[in-house]
Amino acid sequence: MLQDIRSNAQGTIAKIVVGLLILALSMWGVEAIVGGFSGEPAVATVNGQDITERDYNRAVQMEKQRRLGQMDTPDPSLLNEDLIRKQVLEGLVQQKVLTEAAGEQGLALSDADLDQLITQMSQFQVDGQFNRDRFVAVVRNAGMGLGQFREALRSQYLINQIRAGITASGFVSPMMAKSILQLQYQTRDFRTLPLSASLVSGQVSVSDDDIQSYYDNHTDQFMVPETIDAKYIELSLADLARQEKVSEKALKDLYKTKSSALAKEERKVSHILIEDGDKADEKLAEVQKKLANGEDFAKLAKEYSDDTASAKEGGNLGYAGRDVFDGAFEKAMFSLKKGEVSGPVRTPYGRHLIKVTDIRKTKVPSFDEMKDQLREELAKDKAGDKYAELRSKLADQAYSEGDLEGPAKSLGLTIKEQDGITRQGGPGPFQHAGLVRQLFSDDVLKDHYNTEVIDVGDDVSVVARVGKYHPAAERSLAEVRDDIRKTLIRQRTQKALADRADQIIAGLRDGQTLASLGLKDAAWEQHKGVSRNDPKPGTPVLSQVFALPRPGDNGKPTYGQARSGDTVTILALDSVAEGKAEDSEQSLAQLQQFLSSQEGRREYAAYQQTLRERAEIEKP
Repeated sequence: MLQDIRSNAQGTIAKIVVGLLILALSMWGVEAIVGGFSGEPAVATVNGQDITERDYNRAVQMEKQRRLGQMDTPDPSLLNEDLIRKQVLEGLVQQKVLTEAAGEQGLALSDADLDQLITQMSQFQVDGQFNRDRFVAVVRNAGMGLGQFREALRSQYLINQIRAGITASGFVSPMMAKSILQLQYQTRDFRTLPLSASLVSGQVSVSDDDIQSYYDNHTDQFMVPETIDAKYIELSLADLARQEKVSEKALKDLYKTKSSALAKEERKVSHILIEDGDKADEKLAEVQKKLANGEDFAKLAKEYSDDTASAKEGGNLGYAGRDVFDGAFEKAMFSLKKGEVSGPVRTPYGRHLIKVTDIRKTKVPSFDEMKDQLREELAKDKAGDKYAELRSKLADQAYSEGDLEGPAKSLGLTIKEQDGITRQGGPGPFQHAGLVRQLFSDDVLKDHYNTEVIDVGDDVSVVARVGKYHPAAERSLAEVRDDIRKTLIRQRTQKALADRADQIIAGLRDGQTLASLGLKDAAWEQHKGVSRNDPKPGTPVLSQVFALPRPGDNGKPTYGQARSGDTVTILALDSVAEGKAEDSEQSLAQLQQFLSSQEGRREYAAYQQTLRERAEIEKP
């Protein structure tokens, strides 16, 4: 038992459990210790055990923080709190059910075993050893009592033991894995014959009565979604910045700073490296002598340089700016003129002879070219504090006021309008899902409150309210008549093509030829050795071909059809070649392991569902 505990304490699951417990409870402070020991409201009862409102709210807060942490730019308005609350409650109910089941199965963790588990956790260790002061500090800083932490950890550990035991029991035989792998590697030879819509175009017609009947029987397809005509005020840092005055001197000072940073010089250099050694001085002197006699630097680099990589390129190191090479190397390369060769330069790699082969400088835009950009940057810096102040006032006034007129007048903003916003959004700021969700919430839609302040973009904040609500309505027949006609023609064309394909297939099975079936100019397209993953035939054809039964022993093909858009394709399956699982023992082992794991997860899900169905659950 203790060895099992020791192994689990070092594992990923234990670390995650402790991390989640501490993260969740750190948000609730001392209330987690002293809050209501009796008469505390319950949000649900599971087999007579309460899920308290305090525990429920704590779990909701933890889930919200987890989802915000997954966002590139955390935005609370994008969270669907109703959905989160529903999912969290269901999770807590399931946890209660599993904890009770663990007790009924006799699973337990003694205090001594729990102590052993805790002492093995790295969160409570100093220099690899358990430290009680650290344990107490971490738990209490998380807002938990030591007893609470121990019981929460005990419960989660037992649940994990059940899950690990069931999922590990999943098993799939090697024979089953082999059969699946053989099917996966199977290839098929078949032919295709596409039938176009023109083949049955004369057989398809749609009357006014057909259109009326379709309209009457499919009214749900012709509903205009509910929409809102919204009013909103928008606070933008860019708008505030345009009102700021920026002096010419400030612009020129900023230009001077930025132009210095933009003015970069890069040098293209080659080098000959002579590594330190017994004959290094002799080798260096020989190279310098040849250079002095006018021999080519690149040729000498290929012959003498100990930097084998650059030697192949005549010592060329390409273009480089500052802070790339060793300090001494950089100092030398920036002291040379184009075409000059340095004296020996020592670095940790040895001694270098450096040649500058080219110099290029970044062109700095003129003041006039950068003036607008500089003005915008300075203006936004000046307007930043004002934006933060006005956003705070907007949040307060939008909450307290019953309309937008007051906040707009107080803050000098304009009330804008946007019509036709659906639950999927609309133009402008209503592309933001959080703003749309609030606009359609009961508080805003039914009770006529303003939305909260929603940051819909970088330094753009919006408050909106419902101007007019348009419930979902049915479109008239006149509006959708042409659409219905097209739909019926398409459906009837597909049906006629499918019927024609069935007739052709029946004739082929009886031994008739394509010509005798009225397809004189038609020709089969051959497909040899096609695998399940071959994209060329197309998904509809591929899925139907691999669903067809094997050809019989009499050598006659198996026929079928595949539908895609306005085309029906006749299929003739000629032969099936089995895959060879033996050729990939590693793939076979991996597949068996994967299938066993999947089976274990299915068994655990079924176990959870069974417990859930047997439990007596009450929700107020």
